[in-house]
Amino acid sequence: MRAIWTGAIGFGLVNIPIKIYSATQSSSLDFDMLDRKDHANIKYKRVNENTGKEVEWDNIVKGFMLKDKYIVLEDADFEEAMPEKTKMISLQSFVKLEEIDSIYFDTPYYLEPQKSGEKAYQLLLKALQKSKTAGLGTFVMRNVENLAIIKASDQVLILNKLRFDEEIRNPDELKIPSSAKISKAEMDMALQLIKMNSNEFNISRFKNEYSKELLKIINQKSKGKRATIRKINVENTKATDLLEKLKASLA
Repeated sequence: MRAIWTGAIGFGLVNIPIKIYSATQSSSLDFDMLDRKDHANIKYKRVNENTGKEVEWDNIVKGFMLKDKYIVLEDADFEEAMPEKTKMISLQSFVKLEEIDSIYFDTPYYLEPQKSGEKAYQLLLKALQKSKTAGLGTFVMRNVENLAIIKASDQVLILNKLRFDEEIRNPDELKIPSSAKISKAEMDMALQLIKMNSNEFNISRFKNEYSKELLKIINQKSKGKRATIRKINVENTKATDLLEKLKASLA
């Protein structure tokens, strides 16, 4: 694995040097874009809008439109904005994980201690385990400020990026029924159905089945075989059929 961020965790006056690694990898199939005529690869070019010519990476800069004019920012400008946050994740408070709504959770990362930071790393890990809390702080990665939660998982610290509250859309625009008359029989059966299918959470039971099925089709087509298309019609349950459908589910 290759580190994508190097810096430190600020735990009070203790600085713990760490490296950040991506904790996830895609289980989806990787497809290339091709020309249908001859299956040639489609390449994307960085083209100057005015000249139509391709631009080399070294000549590409970032700009922000301000009053009909682009203000160009260099790497030094991004670091100057909040230099402490480009190198430090300062833990500002400690919270219970169950207090954070799942809608705020984003990308997970592994944290690895750098040389000389092993003992402080272990201290924070074990302190979080004993206190059953997680550290909350902010840092800048790839020129973007991130809200982050650091938690202890077995023998490793995990950082989860969190979405800021301002990034969550208000659901008021959705047409959600405020009230619906639910009978006692319907509620009892719904609860019974939940209880009947309740299990301890085990993520290993769930696999990316879609990619496996898609790979089967790819293998069939490579042998000149035509894949069988299964048509699925989803029948939406009407309010008048709700009780019967619940009974059938339990049966």
